[in-house]
Amino acid sequence: MEIPKMILFDYGQTLVAEQKFDGVKGTEAVLQYATRNKYQLSAEQVQAKANEINREFGRFDPEKRHLFQIEIPNTMFTPYLYESQGIEIALSNSEIDTVFWNAAAPGVPTEGVEDFLQYLKNKGIRTGVISNIAYDSSVVAERINRLLPDNAFEFIITSSNFMFRKPNKRIFDLALEKAELQPGEVWYIGDQYECDVKGSLNAGLLPVWYIGAIDLPYTEDKNILTITDWDELRRRLEN
Repeated sequence: MEIPKMILFDYGQTLVAEQKFDGVKGTEAVLQYATRNKYQLSAEQVQAKANEINREFGRFDPEKRHLFQIEIPNTMFTPYLYESQGIEIALSNSEIDTVFWNAAAPGVPTEGVEDFLQYLKNKGIRTGVISNIAYDSSVVAERINRLLPDNAFEFIITSSNFMFRKPNKRIFDLALEKAELQPGEVWYIGDQYECDVKGSLNAGLLPVWYIGAIDLPYTEDKNILTITDWDELRRRLEN
């Protein structure tokens, strides 16, 4: 195992541990900015419609979501959701994303990740992010930079901005092109086996399975480097 020239990270439950998603709380926060609610719909009713649409695409089915390799960004989803129900919101699409996300799934850095990022910076190992996420890319970057202000990420690639979702190889290829590196020179760290581990492996990167904040059932794969905390990975790098 060679020291990588660059390590790429997943966002959710890898860099940042998010609380369990609560769409109703997010919608309640957004509806506070409604200038028109034609049918006086509640947050529960609006979120029920959002869930209905998402189910049509398999977006919230953990058994199928990883197979859905094209992203529907919130910049398309949100206007339809509200305008189709006679609701007008006095916010831009990115502002709606911020308000909704902060209420629906606040997060904190995973334990020890800040020290690990500083360790990589000191070692001269480059870093970046690839995330499957529907929120506007500027909103994702703002959250990451706010929660991890000392990061040295060269880029933050989101499926909302580049269409393809992990495990699709194209999104990993994009990161390699931006980094000007070969697959064997890069590691990828994430918490989801299908999207992060198998996706990066199929793209030729070395996968690292981080399960320190995992919120999905998993079965151990002894062929994959699996870590439970960032100190463990730092020790492996040092050895």
